[in-house]
Parts: sequence; structure tokens; C-alpha cells
Amino acid sequence: MERNELYPIFLKLHNLNVLIVGGGNVGLEKLSFMLKSSPNANVEVVAPKFLPELESLAAKHPSVQLTYRKFNRWMLRNRHMVIACTDDLKVNKRIYDLSRKRYLICNIADTPPLCDYYLGGIVTKGNVKIAISTNGKSPTTAKRLREFFEEIIPDDINKMVENLNEYRKTLKGNFEEKVQKMNEITESLKNKEPRE
Repeated sequence: MERNELYPIFLKLHNLNVLIVGGGNVGLEKLSFMLKSSPNANVEVVAPKFLPELESLAAKHPSVQLTYRKFNRWMLRNRHMVIACTDDLKVNKRIYDLSRKRYLICNIADTPPLCDYYLGGIVTKGNVKIAISTNGKSPTTAKRLREFFEEIIPDDINKMVENLNEYRKTLKGNFEEKVQKMNEITESLKNKEPRE
């Protein structure tokens, strides 16, 4: 049986430099997805022209810069991650190859073999964030799972997280003792007995 071996990671995109190459529908989708989760992400979007919707989205986020030019290799300088979503597969492949030479993680939209990472489904409720991956196989399944989790996770879960964080700060003892105490307190969360 095939297994998802992707390593989930939560990035502080306000501390990183992201390049998106492409100003069309897919570029808009990638930027929207990123800003929904990380509204202060440092992003430069490069394209000769942009959809008006992308321009208006960028205007609402001071940390997003639009550059009205064709891609050039020097645009990869001082980057941490790259997304290429032009309508030209040759350009996308070139961006991927240049990124790999510079040890940059890169995602070529809708081309799984040219992706170092995928942008999965994300559920956010306050401080709780859940990322969903289908190993690049079915974005639709990730979307449906996201919708499911958004519905079943209570809106006030953040209150529980804040309360547990405050309690954790009061605990004494070594790390192992603190973990044990937190495990005891949260044990009821995994209770599989149906509620009456």
C-alpha cells in the first residue's frame, strides 16, 4: 500500500521571502490560499500582466509586491520558496531547475513531479491549524476534508487552547512530568465513547 511520506511543516511566511511567478487564475489561487492562512506573508508576484482580482488582493496586503515583468533568474536571489504557475511549461520547468540549483524549495502548479512541496487543505480556528495532504493525488479530497473539519471543530476551540496554555505555564517539574500532567488533563479529548 502506498503511504504519504510528506513531512508536514508550518512556516512563518512573514519571516521568509516567497516568489510566485504567474499572474493568472492559478497565481491568484496560490496567492489567495497563502494569504488566507498567512495574511502577512512576504510575497513577490512576478508576471508581465495580472488579473484585476490579483491586483486588488495584493493592494490589501502591504507585504505583497507585484512586479510587472517576465521571469528572470536573478529574481530567485534572496528567496526561500518559489511557486511557478505560468501557462508556459518550459518557463515553469526552467524555474524549477534554477530553484533546485539554488537549493530553494519549489512548487510547479499542477505538476507533482516538479514539486518539493504541496499546498494542502488548511483548517484554521484561532490558534488551531490543521493541514491536510493527499500526497498531491486529490486536491478535491483535501478540500472536502477541510470542509468536514471546519464544520465539526467547534468555533470556541481556541478558548480551550488558551486555557491549556495558561495552565501549562503554571506546571512545575521537568519536561517529562509536565507532559504527563498535560496528557492526563487532555485524556478526555480522545474518549471514543459516544456521548448520550
